[in-house]
Amino acid sequence: MKVSGLNYTILLLLLIFLPGRTEAEPLVNKYEADIIIYGGTSAAVIAAVQASKMGKKVIMVSPDIHLGGLSAGGLGFTDTGDKGVIGGLAREFYHRVFLHYEQDTSWKWQKKVDYGNKGQGTPAIDGKDRTMWIFEPHVAEKIMNDFIHEYNIIVYHNEWLDRAKGVKMKSGKITSIRTLSGKLFTGKVFIDATYEGDLMAAAKVSYHVGREPTALYDEIWNGIQTDVFQHRHHFATKIDPYVIPGNKSSGLLKGISSAYPGKKGDGDDKVQAYCFRMCLSDNPDNRVVFPKPDNYNPENYELLVRIFNSGWRELFDKFDPIPNRKTDTNNHGPFSTDYIGMNYEYPEASYEKRKEIIKQHEDYQKGLMYFIANDPRIPNELQKKINNWGLARDEFKDNGNWPHQIYVREARRMVSDYVMSENEVLGKREVRRPIGMGSYALDSHNTQRYVTEDGFVQNEGDIGVKAPIPYGISYDAIIPKRKECTNLLVPVCLSISHIAYGSVRMEPVFMILGESAATAASLAIDHHIDVQNVPYAELEKLLLRQKQQLVNHK
Repeated sequence: MKVSGLNYTILLLLLIFLPGRTEAEPLVNKYEADIIIYGGTSAAVIAAVQASKMGKKVIMVSPDIHLGGLSAGGLGFTDTGDKGVIGGLAREFYHRVFLHYEQDTSWKWQKKVDYGNKGQGTPAIDGKDRTMWIFEPHVAEKIMNDFIHEYNIIVYHNEWLDRAKGVKMKSGKITSIRTLSGKLFTGKVFIDATYEGDLMAAAKVSYHVGREPTALYDEIWNGIQTDVFQHRHHFATKIDPYVIPGNKSSGLLKGISSAYPGKKGDGDDKVQAYCFRMCLSDNPDNRVVFPKPDNYNPENYELLVRIFNSGWRELFDKFDPIPNRKTDTNNHGPFSTDYIGMNYEYPEASYEKRKEIIKQHEDYQKGLMYFIANDPRIPNELQKKINNWGLARDEFKDNGNWPHQIYVREARRMVSDYVMSENEVLGKREVRRPIGMGSYALDSHNTQRYVTEDGFVQNEGDIGVKAPIPYGISYDAIIPKRKECTNLLVPVCLSISHIAYGSVRMEPVFMILGESAATAASLAIDHHIDVQNVPYAELEKLLLRQKQQLVNHK
């Protein structure tokens, strides 16, 4: 069709100023790269950086608007374990945290000398190694964004995988993924770096949700663990579970299940509890009063009143300090920020249902803080103290100062030809072909709250068993079965049992595995081979050059 000069000019102007178009975005909704990373977590960012460093064109397709996952979402009191096994780009991240807090301008609400140096398993600030393991959420997000900008990584935010029909495969390989907005991404290798494993599942890769029976992988600490109390997150005194104490016909208090908890050691489809890692402040100039949430009902917290009435007073034991008079506040005690038993549907749920579940968790946790701060039944000394705290005004400013990432402690886990178990974590079995290391304890939060045989309320699922020494994480745990997919790597929802995942599921480890996954993906592309065929000797050599830690030197 012939186009006149005037019409051509009009057409050109329309194309240039087409709504929604950015300079980096072509006019067609098709994008191509060597490596496509799905996710916006810390593992996704680090994987993208490593892929770029290896000369690969990489695109991040992130359902999240904010990058960094839990590291930028409130979990600033890092679960380090043995910091000596954290190497590569993960250590670079914590080095950049150190450099940030070396600047006097970073200490707005507190003098550095007044901060102290408390970390989890290590000092917060390690001057000798020039690392810092504790940080504010916005600092972590800035560092993640700095990585993205420095390496010119293309990121598409708020792009959600079409889980029903958005993954196209041919001859056992993913050829493309499509998002709900209609964008199509083609690549040679794909990395699923989400907490939920959505790409993995959509590609029909085998996975598991819930707790396996102890017999399946010859474990001790997997499955249902009634009457096991290894932290202080259980009911140490007898608390009545009924609305009218002693009256079964009055019904159970909110959050208590009437179902039989199951036989010890058996498996189930339940998932350990989620929460938000709140960032609180006790600085009057940077403190927001705890808001009254939607759907607030003080009756939902009657169980907490009964715990206080029994003499429990450990309310502030997990207000872990981060810089500038703030906290990373985590679950602690028999009734706390974990919304026990309310997340079972989350791993497999639709996006809409997940949003409902996340909102329920938000309402519950905001309601908990509002209740403690305002209800007259709260012990006076605790209520007076809690009202010195509030949400940090300078964090999560576009989300009402509330974390934008719920703590998905566990969702789907891949089932490959090799499945890690507690036996590897506890040093009972050797790990072949390591690509990184873990060192944290077997750590599971409570999974259910039920009524015991003698008629009192109890929690179940909380486990904490120390790993004797750091252990390797096998390359075989992040690759699917060959017959299912040959160009996908899964560094977050890896092939591992529930209880072993309780040790691996730490943010530094996700960064480590993200870097290793991107290195392996690059090798697969260079050699034109399946990810299952990546030569380990070559991969090991590159990882060591990247200063990744692969074996225990102690």
